[in-house]
Amino acid sequence: MTEQLLVFVEELAFVSALRNSTFMYPLVNAGHILGISMLIGGIVPLDLRLLGLWRNYPVMVFVDVLRVTSAVGLGLAILFGALLFATAAVDYVGSPLFQAKISLVLLGVLNALILGRTFKRMDIQSLPMRARMPLALRAGAALSLGVWISVLILGRFLGYF
Repeated sequence: MTEQLLVFVEELAFVSALRNSTFMYPLVNAGHILGISMLIGGIVPLDLRLLGLWRNYPVMVFVDVLRVTSAVGLGLAILFGALLFATAAVDYVGSPLFQAKISLVLLGVLNALILGRTFKRMDIQSLPMRARMPLALRAGAALSLGVWISVLILGRFLGYF
């Protein structure tokens, strides 16, 4: 993006109002945090199940519920994150922390899409409940944990550096 476009976004009336509002900015920030909590709160248990925890529970129970929770959380995080971004777009685009965070978000989403395809390709439901998950799923789960926890940490660092 060119700096001119970013400045234009920052100067939009609703973005200026958001940036200067006593109540709206914290509410948008809370919406972003809600989205992140739903995203991470759905991903972590699912990834841990794929890695071998809670083998007494069918993996598809985790997949069916937590995939939807994570997807809604991602949508909220993106929506409210875009609003937060707009308030200081020039600064964020120039921040190596922000660039790393967004790169990891894209990697996390790509990994989730690949895991989803892997679930469809493999007949996971036919595996015995206590069976170890295939290596591709365990590797994807491990990558997912690392990526999303890193996104969370980078996001917090953005507020302080």
